[in-house]
Amino acid sequence: MITVLEYNNQKYTIDLSKPLDISIPLKASDKNVNAWYIDTPKIEPVIDGKWIGQVSKGASTNFNNITFNPHGHGTHTECVGHITSRFYSINDALKQFFFIAQVISVSPQEQDGDRVITKDLIKNSIPSNDCNALVIRTLPNPDNKLNKQYSHTNWPYLTEEAASFIRDTGIEHLLIDLPSVDKEKDEGKLLAHKAFWNYPDNVRHTATITELIYVSDRIKDGLYILNLQIASFENDASPSKPVLYKILSK
Repeated sequence: MITVLEYNNQKYTIDLSKPLDISIPLKASDKNVNAWYIDTPKIEPVIDGKWIGQVSKGASTNFNNITFNPHGHGTHTECVGHITSRFYSINDALKQFFFIAQVISVSPQEQDGDRVITKDLIKNSIPSNDCNALVIRTLPNPDNKLNKQYSHTNWPYLTEEAASFIRDTGIEHLLIDLPSVDKEKDEGKLLAHKAFWNYPDNVRHTATITELIYVSDRIKDGLYILNLQIASFENDASPSKPVLYKILSK
């Protein structure tokens, strides 16, 4: 289905029948991607006395409870409420859902025993300022990112300077294939989160961070249309489904 989207007085032609899903599905399994030292998600039928909410057990419908953590169990989008004492909801922060996104691939650099994504890596990978969303794929890019157990692995992270640079380019929506833009064990400093949201001064309340995506190698670096969808949770974060569309013409 070919359609034309107009954004900032520019028209973009995309094919809605060819979505490029960069979300990680959530499943009740120890093969589900996991971070932050938590148990696996649970998807279980409601039990009320002898009644079990499962068709295979005699019920008329499947009727499951789902227990999960959006930050640790899959692709999720968060707002500044993730780091504030005052409550802010992602459902209020994200009110538009189509954006111009630049996909980039970066190889984190060794620094003091860590692997970091620096300002220069980001700066050298963004060819223009035509986008308001940035999708970061880290290299190498094995498909075990779909079920990786990240706890205690000291994953790569953005430096504060890199996050500030991304903010200053006008990027409103940052997506990355890691559990966090920050170091796993950073004593609660959250330097990249704070820099991107410009916290605590002049906070960017409509800016979002999406973590634990997976960008397949078949998706090439470049400009795309991003459809960023969340569930309507009144929470600092929600499970989300970012989908890219190749730009056919503009």
